[in-house]
Amino acid sequence: MTGTQRRQQLIEIARSVFAERGYDAASIEEIAQRAQVSKPVVYEHFGGKEGLYAVVVDREMSTLLEMISAPLTSTRSRLRVEQVALALLTYVEERTDGFRILVRDQRVAASEGTYSSLLNEAIGQVSHILAGDFARRGLDPDLAPLYAQALVGMVSTTATWWLDERAPSKEIVAAHLVNLCWNGLTNLESNPQLRSG
Repeated sequence: MTGTQRRQQLIEIARSVFAERGYDAASIEEIAQRAQVSKPVVYEHFGGKEGLYAVVVDREMSTLLEMISAPLTSTRSRLRVEQVALALLTYVEERTDGFRILVRDQRVAASEGTYSSLLNEAIGQVSHILAGDFARRGLDPDLAPLYAQALVGMVSTTATWWLDERAPSKEIVAAHLVNLCWNGLTNLESNPQLRSG
């Protein structure tokens, strides 16, 4: 096995171990044992558990960012919502271990390159899109960040729930998310008021 192949093998095994056990309970010993190498080989490639974990998180963040960024360039708003929701659910489906790591152990990683920072970036992009839409519709564009937070939070929380549920299918979940998001956005009141109190 070449050095590059060994490094890739260690990353894949580490991703699985971190997903199963979490950062704190994962050990270099177990990763080395599963890879059938000595601990010094892991240290040689990554310097330690923290370095290996950082590489795993960075790769997962890059994959997730790539999957959800592309749909944000679509010109039709509803299509953007559909594609982003489906992209996130597809990531959860195809890279379950990676998603578990991102949502469970975000406190371990630095403030940059975490699931939270990715969500904040998505909120910023959605806020920008909504501000333009709100202005065209005579709604207050200054409230776009509030709506962006709610929309991204709804999709992210649903993805976290679906991580363990897996039913209904990702397409049905995405369709219902879009139904709630889109129909809610379509019928926004310009000055909503609480009806109680």
